[in-house]
Amino acid sequence: MDLDRTRQSARFNEGKAAFAKGDPSDGSPYDEYSADQAQQFDARYWKQGWLAARTAREAATPPAGASAGQ
Repeated sequence: MDLDRTRQSARFNEGKAAFAKGDPSDGSPYDEYSADQAQQFDARYWKQGWLAARTAREAATPPAGASAGQ
């Protein structure tokens, strides 16, 4: 099993697409607690893609204006 940049990029993009679909961060199809190194690798980069997409969306959303109180 090659744990390479191509595989990393594919999992990263899968995570970004999952965020766009509205999947939760724990909705990864890969098991990060598996004894299988490939599953751990896939889960790690899927989650990084999901987090990157969430961060980009939050950065694009302007903060709410200052409140004038009640």
